[in-house]
Amino acid sequence: MSTVQIQARDRLILALDVPSVSEAQRLLSQLEDGVRFVKIGLELYTAAGPEIVRRLTEQGKKVFLDLKFLDIEETVRRATARVAEMGVDFLTVHANRKALRAAIQGRKESGNSNLKLLAVTVLTNFDANDLRDMGIQWNVADLVAARAKLAAEAGLDGVVASGEEPAAIRQKVGKDFLIVTPGIRPAGKGKNEHARVSTPAHAIKAGADYLVVGRPIRDAAEPRAAADAIVAEMQTAFDARG
Repeated sequence: MSTVQIQARDRLILALDVPSVSEAQRLLSQLEDGVRFVKIGLELYTAAGPEIVRRLTEQGKKVFLDLKFLDIEETVRRATARVAEMGVDFLTVHANRKALRAAIQGRKESGNSNLKLLAVTVLTNFDANDLRDMGIQWNVADLVAARAKLAAEAGLDGVVASGEEPAAIRQKVGKDFLIVTPGIRPAGKGKNEHARVSTPAHAIKAGADYLVVGRPIRDAAEPRAAADAIVAEMQTAFDARG
């Protein structure tokens, strides 16, 4: 039986890490239809709020709202319901059992089952020393795998994890569990503040389903050309994975 080919351009998520709506629109105008999925993080959401989500969805973009919810259950539940009502596609929640369950409940109450909930495992700028500073004695890989298992058991749709971890995660969760990988850098690019980075090909080979790319596209002399090159590398990797 034939399988449907993964379209890499649908799996590239542009991190819109910019300070204003005008900057976001300027970058998107340079990219034209080169990017279909965008991530809104704390900076842009603080500057523009729900209005930027509305604008992007009206332009036909899929939206990943990366707000990393972690609060008392009532707050997470209600906030998740509001996000679902906005028509967002992905939302992040920290991998805390109570927060995860509250997010599931909030989505249910909204009536929008299309929102995908992703658990944040370990931020990509953390390493073993950072975990020890937090009083956590696990190594990064084991903690990521454990939190992915917790997220799957709670009923989430997937996790956010670095390109080093998808293989370990796949041993703990099913094949349909989404793995979204940030900290992506094409070969030859720097790490910036990320402690755990990966190339597009490496992350996909390891089992990632979506890649989040920011500065390599945003700061490129020709953003559209940079995005197209990343998509081409991703497509080759997805085709090889089968």
